[in-house]
Amino acid sequence: MSSANLLQEDFQVHYTYTRSTGPVIGDFLTALRDRKQILGSKTSDGRVLVPPMEFDPATKAALTELVEVADEGTVSSFCWVKQPTPHHHIQQPFAFAMIRLDGADSDFIHMVDCGSEDKLQNGARVKAQWADDRQGAMTDIRCFKLVE
Repeated sequence: MSSANLLQEDFQVHYTYTRSTGPVIGDFLTALRDRKQILGSKTSDGRVLVPPMEFDPATKAALTELVEVADEGTVSSFCWVKQPTPHHHIQQPFAFAMIRLDGADSDFIHMVDCGSEDKLQNGARVKAQWADDRQGAMTDIRCFKLVE
C-alpha cells in the first residue's frame, strides 16, 4: 500500500476514567482528609487490616466494620532511597517502610523521613506527619518521622 492510500489522524490518548473508591476505601480516605484518622477493617477473627480491605482474606466475607488505629507505630522493615526521583513526594533521602500501626495486625507501607539511614532500624517508633492541605489521598500523611 502506498503512503498516499494511508489514513492519518493526529490524536492524543486520554484516560478520562476516575476510579470510584467504594464505601470502605472512601471512608478510609475521608477519615485521612477530614479527621486525621487512620482506619482499618476488622476481620471475622478480630484482626485489624490497614489499609482496610473490603473482603476478609480468610473467609471472603464482606468487611463492614471500620475501626480507628493510632497514627503511630513500629517499623517492621524498610528500604532506603538514596536518590529520590522527581515523582517522590520527599526530595531528600528517605525510606519506604512497612509500619505496624498501634492497633493494627498488618503492616502499612509509607515513607519515613529521618534524615539518615543510620538513624532508622527495624523496631523504630514512628509517627505520622499530616499534610497541611489534605485531599483524601494517601499523601494526606506527608510521611512518618521518628519518635524521639
